[in-house]
Amino acid sequence: MNTTTATTITAEQPYHHLTPKNHPPPEAPIYSQKTLLRLLNTKCTTSLQHLKQTHALILRTGHFQDHYVSGSLANSYANPDFETLDFSVRVFDQVRNPNVFVWNSLVRGFLDNNQPLNALSFYSTKMVGSRSKPNKYTYPPLLKACAVLGAVEEGVQVHAHVVKYGLSGGRHVRSAGVHMYVSFGRVSDAQNVLVGGPEPDVVCWNAMIDGYFKCGNVEEAKRVFENMKEKNIGTWNAMVSGFASCGMIEEAVESFNRMPEKNDLSWSAMIDGYNRGGYYKESLAIFKEMQREKLKPSKFVLSSVLAACANLGALDQGRWIHRYIESESVPQGAILGTSLINMYAQCGLIDLAREFFDNMKQKEVFTWNAMIGGLAVNGCAEDAIQLFFQMQREKMKPDDITFAAILNACAHGGLVDEGLDFLHSMKRDYGVEPKVEHYGCVVDLLGRVGLLKESEEVINSMPIEPNAAVWGALLGACGKHGNVELGERVGKMLLELEPQNSGRYALLSNIYAKAGRWEDVENDIYSLLEVVIRKLNLEGYLPKTSEVLFDIDEEEKETALRYHSEKLAIAFGLLKTTPDTTIRIVKNLRVCGDCHNATKLISKIYNRKIIVRDRVWYHHFENGACSCQDFW
Repeated sequence: MNTTTATTITAEQPYHHLTPKNHPPPEAPIYSQKTLLRLLNTKCTTSLQHLKQTHALILRTGHFQDHYVSGSLANSYANPDFETLDFSVRVFDQVRNPNVFVWNSLVRGFLDNNQPLNALSFYSTKMVGSRSKPNKYTYPPLLKACAVLGAVEEGVQVHAHVVKYGLSGGRHVRSAGVHMYVSFGRVSDAQNVLVGGPEPDVVCWNAMIDGYFKCGNVEEAKRVFENMKEKNIGTWNAMVSGFASCGMIEEAVESFNRMPEKNDLSWSAMIDGYNRGGYYKESLAIFKEMQREKLKPSKFVLSSVLAACANLGALDQGRWIHRYIESESVPQGAILGTSLINMYAQCGLIDLAREFFDNMKQKEVFTWNAMIGGLAVNGCAEDAIQLFFQMQREKMKPDDITFAAILNACAHGGLVDEGLDFLHSMKRDYGVEPKVEHYGCVVDLLGRVGLLKESEEVINSMPIEPNAAVWGALLGACGKHGNVELGERVGKMLLELEPQNSGRYALLSNIYAKAGRWEDVENDIYSLLEVVIRKLNLEGYLPKTSEVLFDIDEEEKETALRYHSEKLAIAFGLLKTTPDTTIRIVKNLRVCGDCHNATKLISKIYNRKIIVRDRVWYHHFENGACSCQDFW
């Protein structure tokens, strides 16, 4: 008979839970100041969760009143990608007798979160009266805040404090001072800051180059660049962005290609430059080149590329960038989020743009402006107005761009009463002074619905001088509603304001044609040809009178050449086609030498491709050259 023995079985612990014999259990890890600072400056810069966990560790380990720890904690919460500036302020309020490092963290935090006025207020009302003495890191963000706000008086006062505390020799302070004075248009003060101390370093000279470009003094910027013994990436970046800001795209590209090395800002400057000049395809091409170089684009580069996609309607490229942003966990702050809204709206996906807008946590005024403007151009005028009032409910103050967008919405929706109400409420209710573009929107609004008399009355009652765009809106309305008399009067006025704008000739010509006044249409072609000839003369064109085989004097020969059929055909093409259209001309005779030279120059002046088929050849004119290379 078998005997069953009862035994007690004790389950063994996993090996990693076993406690070695004769060893006490381990104590909780001790976090030193150095460890906590390393966490704040590494993992906490990209993860809000890590930041909160580190904050808890700081409180548990009693390091909060260590000024370098608490200052770094405040600085981490001021990261604009986290949208937690209020936490940064609460951290500061809990620090006893904060030192200058803690104060500086808040000053910089306000500026980084697009609150330059709060940065100045925090300094003037709190820091100045404290026992903490400012240092060389205090003033660069304050000087930049003054530049952003255009606060000239406050900027001079902050500079006085810099001098008072003997900090004017620091390179960051000097470069910030140069930038500030240049932004005020006070170049001589900027030069005084530059030379008022030890030998300026490359950072200061870079600031001066940037300043000269902003004032339009390109030659002086080039002179400083050529005379600099030491140049860095920032120097080249200043030249690229400077040339681009002055509309000198070819020079910007040349500087970009000459750069010994490039960083993220270099690519961003070139992409922004192309965008500013309207070269959106080239902007995307530069971005693709950047990708081939295996460079990781920053959120600023991505924002610029999205702007190019929006202007081109390049939806596939825009969607690819959106997927890239999500897959790479690029923080979607207000700037990048707004760029996505604008891209989808300009590509016609207004519902997707609105969905993205509604889900955004951080919205700035420019975010609301993008959404209101997007609704306007997509024919959703009522929705745009509702969003404007939602903006008020959320305590967001509209600016002049907001009103331009909402007035544009009213114009496209034919909402006359609402548009006039918005115009009249700008100064009265919101303290926003109407500008010429706001009056232009109202002129367009009234003109679209046929209120031409009222539209002209708005122009005549404007407190500021109406520009060509305002009169152009009225001319367009005259064309739409067939008012030849008013259209002719406005058109002639516009031709005096913009004699070189071929679009005005085209619009006036269409008004005449619609009314059956073909003789006036012909006159417009000849008028535009006169403008073309004047531009040719400015480019150094000399009529080739040897082509005229009649016994007449030189002046008559020049007149005969002026009205050659090719030139009249080109003038008609400029009059009747959009700026991006290739002009095609068919001629049953061989093209003469004078017209050939003139057409080369016209292709360059008007940035047009012109194809002329004569009796023998096809001539492809582009950028001042012909495919025949002058052999035909």
